[in-house]
Amino acid sequence: MGTWDVGPFDNDTAADWCGHLDDAAPDARHGLVRDALARTAGTTGYLDSDVADEAVAAAALVAAQCPAGEPANPHYGPKEPLPDLTDLRTLALRSIDRVVTEPSELLELWEEAGDGPWQAGINRLRGALAPESTPL
Repeated sequence: MGTWDVGPFDNDTAADWCGHLDDAAPDARHGLVRDALARTAGTTGYLDSDVADEAVAAAALVAAQCPAGEPANPHYGPKEPLPDLTDLRTLALRSIDRVVTEPSELLELWEEAGDGPWQAGINRLRGALAPESTPL
C-alpha cells in the first residue's frame, strides 16, 4: 500500500484516481465520482483496498462541496474543476459506511496500523456527508 498519510488523497491509488478524473472530459467527471462510490456501496463480499481508496477520495470530493466539508487536498486531489456533486451525498455516505464494515481490506490495513487518526478522518467525512437535521 503506497500510503504516506491518513487523508483521503494520501495514497497512490487515490492520487492516481484523481489524475484520471482530471484527464476525463468535464461532462464525464460526475459519472466517474458516482461510479467509484457505487462500486463500493454495492460490494457485498470482500472489499479490495484499491476500490475503497477510490471511494474514500470520491466521498471526500462530495463532502468538500457540503457546508461542513473540508477542501480537497491541493497536492494530490483533482486539479480540474468538478461539477456539483452534492446529489451524491447519500451514496457517498453509504460508500464510507461500507469501507468501515467487514470484510474490508482497507479497514483491516488501518486496524493493523493503529487506525486512530484514519478513523477520526473517516468520522469527519461522515459528519460532513450526514444530512443536516431539521428543527422540529
